[in-house]
Amino acid sequence: MTQQTGLEALSTESRRFDPPADLAASANVTAEAYERAAADRLGFWEEQAGRLQWETPWSQVLDWQPPFAKWFVGGRLNVAVNCVDRHVDAGNGDRVALHWVGEPEDDTRDLTYAELQRQVCMAANALESLGVQAGDRVCIYLPMVPEVVISMLACARIGAAHTVVFGGFSSQALVDRITAAEAKVVITADGGYRRGAESALKPAVDEALERCPSVTNVVVVKRTKQQVDWTEGRDVWWNDVVDGAAEEHEAQAFDAEQPLFLLYTSGSTGKPKGILHTSGGYLTQAAWTHWAVFDLKPETDVYWCTADVGWVTGHSYLTYGPLANGATQVMYEGTPDAGGRDRWWSIVEKYGVTILYTAPTAIRTFMKWGEELPAGHDMSSLRVLGSVGEPINPEAWMWYRRVIGGDRCPIVDTWWQTETGAIMVSPLPGVTSTKPGSAMGPLPGIAVDVVDNEGVSVGETGGGFLTLSEPWPAMLRGIWGDDERYKDTYWSRFEGQYFAGDGAKWDDEHVLWLLGRVDDVMNISGHRISTTEVESALVSHPKVAEAAVVGAADPTTGQAIVAFVTVKGDVTDEESGAEGFVTELRN
Repeated sequence: MTQQTGLEALSTESRRFDPPADLAASANVTAEAYERAAADRLGFWEEQAGRLQWETPWSQVLDWQPPFAKWFVGGRLNVAVNCVDRHVDAGNGDRVALHWVGEPEDDTRDLTYAELQRQVCMAANALESLGVQAGDRVCIYLPMVPEVVISMLACARIGAAHTVVFGGFSSQALVDRITAAEAKVVITADGGYRRGAESALKPAVDEALERCPSVTNVVVVKRTKQQVDWTEGRDVWWNDVVDGAAEEHEAQAFDAEQPLFLLYTSGSTGKPKGILHTSGGYLTQAAWTHWAVFDLKPETDVYWCTADVGWVTGHSYLTYGPLANGATQVMYEGTPDAGGRDRWWSIVEKYGVTILYTAPTAIRTFMKWGEELPAGHDMSSLRVLGSVGEPINPEAWMWYRRVIGGDRCPIVDTWWQTETGAIMVSPLPGVTSTKPGSAMGPLPGIAVDVVDNEGVSVGETGGGFLTLSEPWPAMLRGIWGDDERYKDTYWSRFEGQYFAGDGAKWDDEHVLWLLGRVDDVMNISGHRISTTEVESALVSHPKVAEAAVVGAADPTTGQAIVAFVTVKGDVTDEESGAEGFVTELRN
């Protein structure tokens, strides 16, 4: 590793945590899966596709015309049938699919798989009555209510691709996405709740649609019952068009490469990229990784992914993966402190949550709020903890394990992207001896490499750029309407390799450490230093709750490190302002 091509390590981690013996003894996936996938990667993924219900089997596992892939060629299935109907048909219609918890206290709904099937069928019939057909696009702009999942599944059921827009985005963001996708229908709500206050949604839709001629109808869910402007002939209430629809719907099977959804991500040019995911390969990997990484036992587990459905985590690990596996899960509308800073822990206690999947940002927030809040609730139901969204610093990892997991729950730190569709790098809870702060290594069937500036592998140890060297089932199929941008963005930097845009390093034990976006790498006196590692060092200080680091121009070193630090709640202003404290952090 050279200074020019390597990512410098600021810390090493020697602590290891073995899987709990009882979990390892009954784990869904064992170490043998790595051997099987290494020996026959395509055969391994074909085996996982067999966990789904297909109307027509595939004739070819993979058609790879770099950088374009088709998986399970010729196979036909219906995603919604796999997520709902087949569980009802198997006699599990009475199993709870969603424990929905609204932000206002005591605002809850439980949907069984049978009820979810009924509502998805009604929504599918409603969309068809509005002229939506297979191949059309539907924009979904909703708060975290059951109707967002129902709408996604209804689109999948009729072969229409959905594009979900995060409810906090502006009308301009809606314009960009609706226009790019040429959406035919928008599904929204009068509003939602945020920290106890009503937040309007429909006004942003009304404003956006002044510039979106492709939209013919707007379906509006009554959530807050606030007054909304109405356009006759265009706007319809959900309870009129959906609740009045037939409760049965005959689902047809679609090609494995039928577009399932578009999800727009920020682009370096400012123009959002419409990431296209299709049906068979995506559902295969989303379902298998959910079952494997979280060791899901659908008969007994209560799973909770805290992500908003507006992001890819909410697609793969709140909607499609868990429901394809017949999971019972919690879906929460509000913020972590709505109704009190212990709201999450009261939900864990009430529903007996066994698997929790959340983000390091949330964990660090809870660290700042103090241990006494989770300590006030019975958290003994938890058995697996997950982390997603960014590298987790070792200090937060240890706090998560000790305070939330009671020093007994394995942590699966997961790396993946909107573009990958599903988890790519993660420990397996019944197999992997984990290091705090590391995602450890690629899952079975995934080919990861770390390369230098020339695209040459750094070998067993060293830092550089994270790449994916072989196609995978849930991979993006392109950028909607722009194949050249797809090739240029992901495949042009290193020939024959997908460039993830992230830095990474293999440590001395060939354990993988994700270092964040390469844009988050600072060059200090010729040394490439990851912001993640500096932030981890700062947060290891007993008085520090959160830290953010950026590079700033410096006439001597080229760049200097600028750190923004938030102290823990019990640290006084006098302590935090003391010269000695600042000196400790600088050192």
